[in-house]
Amino acid sequence: MRVLTFIAPVVLLAATACAPTTGGDRYTSELERLTADCTARGGILSPTGQQTGRPQTDNVCRITGGASRLTSGG
Repeated sequence: MRVLTFIAPVVLLAATACAPTTGGDRYTSELERLTADCTARGGILSPTGQQTGRPQTDNVCRITGGASRLTSGG
């Protein structure tokens, strides 16, 4: 009986460790939405170097075009 009380939690832990997670799909869909929003604003989504699991924290929208304070010379 002691063997069963030891093996049952180990088997349960091993089974949950192999269970698939659904977090990747949510991260990917959020990343795609952020990329589309950034592109619509004229920017490029770039990584910040952080790995928090939250795409809005892990990336920044770098605006590559737009207004400039410099004149065209004319």
